[in-house]
Amino acid sequence: MTSRFSFFPPFLLRLEGAAVLLAAIVLYFWQGGPWWLLLLLLLAPDLSMFGYLAGNRFGAICYNVVHTYVLPLVLALYGVFAGVPLALWLALIWYAHIGADRMLGYGLKYPTAFKDTHLQRV
Repeated sequence: MTSRFSFFPPFLLRLEGAAVLLAAIVLYFWQGGPWWLLLLLLLAPDLSMFGYLAGNRFGAICYNVVHTYVLPLVLALYGVFAGVPLALWLALIWYAHIGADRMLGYGLKYPTAFKDTHLQRV
C-alpha cells in the first residue's frame, strides 16, 4: 500500500544531497580553493564508471567505492591535520560531486545493472 507520503524519503535523500553539494562548495571557496580546479575535477569521480567495461559486478564495486563519503572524509582529515590545502580542496570537490549525484537521484549501484541504485531505478 502506498501512501501520499511515499515520495517523502526520496525527497529527503535528494534534499540531503543538495545540502552536501552546497556545503562542500561553500567550504571549498571558504578554504581558498580555485574555481578552475573545481570545474576541472567536479566530474572526475565518474571515471569510475569505466569499471563497467569489466562487467556489472566489478563496475558497481568501482562506482560505489568512489561514490561513498568515506574516502573523501579520509582525504579531508589528512588535508586538515597535515596542513595540506590541496588534499582538503580535492576532498570537498569529491563531496560536491557525490552530493550532486544524490541530489539528482543517482545512488550507489547494485551489481544487477547500472540503473539499479539504492535510491531508485534511474
